Amino acid sequence: MSMGILGRKVGMTQVFDEEGKAVPVTVIEAGPCSIVEIRTPEKNSYSAVQLGFGEVRPAKVNKPM
Repeated sequence: MSMGILGRKVGMTQVFDEEGKAVPVTVIEAGPCSIVEIRTPEKNSYSAVQLGFGEVRPAKVNKPM
């Protein structure tokens, strides 16, 4: 099983370390994720979970949420 973070890149900024050097960092918006689909070995021949992040306009959704 792999672990990670699901989010959206907001931008770049900098932070300073103990020596006062600027270190570039990426700002990530990590919000609540919803389970969109569950794949099972019986139906799909493998196991997986599909996650969704962010808002979607109702006109773009083709199945009930």
